[in-house]
Amino acid sequence: MAGYIDGYVLPIKKKDIAAYRRLARMSGPIWREHGALEYRECVGDDLDVKFGLPFPRGIKIKPGETVVFSWIVFKSRAHRDRVNAKVMKDPRLAAMCDPKNMPFDCKRMLCGGFKVLVAA
Repeated sequence: MAGYIDGYVLPIKKKDIAAYRRLARMSGPIWREHGALEYRECVGDDLDVKFGLPFPRGIKIKPGETVVFSWIVFKSRAHRDRVNAKVMKDPRLAAMCDPKNMPFDCKRMLCGGFKVLVAA
């Protein structure tokens, strides 16, 4: 069972979803090649929930935006650290990540590492 997950929530302009999908389709295989067990990128669909704090309000989306929820699965935190070190040195990722031309605002992205509490 996998024991560690990096999670991300980010606002994205709806018009930029196709560009983000292209970036994710290229990024996912890089993480997997370097050892990640799973890579998922999901775009908001049912975000007008009536309980809790809906993602759009929590991340303060602007008109014309939606939310992307993503995660990468690893064996452990140490495994995550090794994989991410390799990914960050991979020239293919560097070539894709021009900070001036990203399909989302990196400064508004929420992210963190999580120990798996329950896996059913």
